[in-house]
Amino acid sequence: MSQRASFDHATLECAADWFARLQAAPADAELHAQWRQWLEQGEGQRLAWSYVERIGQRFGSLQQQGSVAHQTLASLRNGKHSRRRLVSQLGVLAGVGMLGWLGWRSDGLDRVRALRAGYRTGIGERRSEVLADGTRLWLNSATALDVQFDTVNRELHLYAGEVLIETGHGDSRPLRVRTRAGLLEPLGTRFSVRDEGALTELNVYQGAVRTTCADSGAVATVQAGQGLRFDRQANGPLVRAQARREAWSRGLLLAEDMPLAQFIEELASYRSGHIGVDPALHGLRVMGSFPLNDSDLVLAQLQDALPIRVQRRFDWWVTLVPR
Repeated sequence: MSQRASFDHATLECAADWFARLQAAPADAELHAQWRQWLEQGEGQRLAWSYVERIGQRFGSLQQQGSVAHQTLASLRNGKHSRRRLVSQLGVLAGVGMLGWLGWRSDGLDRVRALRAGYRTGIGERRSEVLADGTRLWLNSATALDVQFDTVNRELHLYAGEVLIETGHGDSRPLRVRTRAGLLEPLGTRFSVRDEGALTELNVYQGAVRTTCADSGAVATVQAGQGLRFDRQANGPLVRAQARREAWSRGLLLAEDMPLAQFIEELASYRSGHIGVDPALHGLRVMGSFPLNDSDLVLAQLQDALPIRVQRRFDWWVTLVPR
């Protein structure tokens, strides 16, 4: 699920516009009064504003950009009972770096485990590791996992993000990967596991992997060239393994006739800040291979290839609009 799926695009862009105007004129009392009126129109406006505000905090102190914004939002949070839900929802949206990313996909306990995990990457970071048994891991952007080996078992606990695994050989202990959705047991293989909140996505490139749903115990065996998604209750249908779920380990984002909005959601997971897509562009599709280490170059390539324009309110707020 997209990090911004719960927000209306127009409301988000309006919130970003207010943010820019308040930055430009922090002492304009009339402007602040107009902003308060907009903010009080509904929960959608308050959530959108909080989203913009929290991303902005990653790139500069909002207290220096206008303390009135903080005071007004704080008063709204302490208002009517119906607005108390806003506090918990904003808690889900809160955070910097991995904590902020995790907030969209996990509960509090998962966030704590992820922040304490032995293997972690930040937004845009990728790394590889070789474990004591010879198993090789590639960690994608904003990934957190723990490795627990003992005399009987080898277990990986994936709390967030995505990992590509190439199992070691010559170790008789079973290797397992645990996610919130269930258990994965590889049989001498190379495969990727991606956390999608309640869902886990599996793609198998060599060998086979057996999945077991956490609640129902439903089992599926996924062979090389296949993939599936599963949750705690059921396994989804077998599909063709996605090449892009392996290509990121080589620094590439692959698009095979991918909807533009889906492509941007993928790209956004490697970049701090917000990338939005005007709904008028949702019919466009992307084809090609793109470098993950330079998202600005990717945006420029998209602008050259498609009838779009890259609109920047800030370095951290980018929107694709019709040319």
